[in-house]
Amino acid sequence: MHTKKIFHLISYLQYPLIMAGVFFIFRTFFTGFDTLWENYNYTLIFFGVGISLSTLQDTNKTQNKLSLRVWQNPKSGKTFIAFLTLMTFFFITIGLIGLIFSEGGILKEIAVGLTVLGIGFINLLKAAIEMFENHRTDKNPAVEVIE
Repeated sequence: MHTKKIFHLISYLQYPLIMAGVFFIFRTFFTGFDTLWENYNYTLIFFGVGISLSTLQDTNKTQNKLSLRVWQNPKSGKTFIAFLTLMTFFFITIGLIGLIFSEGGILKEIAVGLTVLGIGFINLLKAAIEMFENHRTDKNPAVEVIE
């Protein structure tokens, strides 16, 4: 089995991790709101690791026609990459500031989750840049355009 295929299969672990994150969002409603921030921290951590695993997919393929249209259009692709860059910078900056300057409590809990989510977004940003380079029609004339 090819290494690329193995990593693509490993990327499917993203789904149970995202579901675990969703579980912790809803867990608050059943266990009480005294664990709200702890559950949100777990949600951010599971989402961050899940997003990291999703980037192991084959970047030569897209998951649906909508994402293919985004990556084929140079303006849309650049806009989406810029948006991901801003989100990544925001999550990591707020997370690290919270880790450095908080003395504990709620902010410290959420800071860890935001930092992990930001690291996941770094991986997502790398995969997005690869997908954009693989599918953009202005640099790859052989790519089939989806109307």
